[in-house]
Amino acid sequence: MASGLNVREAGPLDAAVLAALHRDCFERPWDEAAMTQFAAAPGTLCLIGSVGEAASSRVGGLLIARKADDEAEILTFGVTPSCRNQGLGTALLQTAVERLRASGAKRLFLEVADGNEAALRLYRSCGATPVGRRQGYYAHGADAAIFSLAL
Repeated sequence: MASGLNVREAGPLDAAVLAALHRDCFERPWDEAAMTQFAAAPGTLCLIGSVGEAASSRVGGLLIARKADDEAEILTFGVTPSCRNQGLGTALLQTAVERLRASGAKRLFLEVADGNEAALRLYRSCGATPVGRRQGYYAHGADAAIFSLAL
């Protein structure tokens, strides 16, 4: 992981931080109650990423994935605008891949809004391949491109 980046697992006590990060990343954020449920659910991996050295680091990203049997899916994944283009998204995704693989997952599914070029580049750079599409999936009308990544 690049210097100045940190990724850690989050639990139910981090629900407020997860909700704040989600609010900074998305137009339709999930609230603290939802984050508490995700963080406490079996088979769910919640990660928080930060940028900066110890004393001056600031949280800037989250990734929540759910595993069932040998498959996993990313439920939400975002980096706040002030922390983008610093490698935090890559660090979060790589950490998720490592932990999901270690837990026995063989395949990871993820989706992204058409037009989210940064996310599309990230997924493709990690070896994810497009496997489907959901028409008009997002509230603003964009299609969702579905990707699969062999772990």
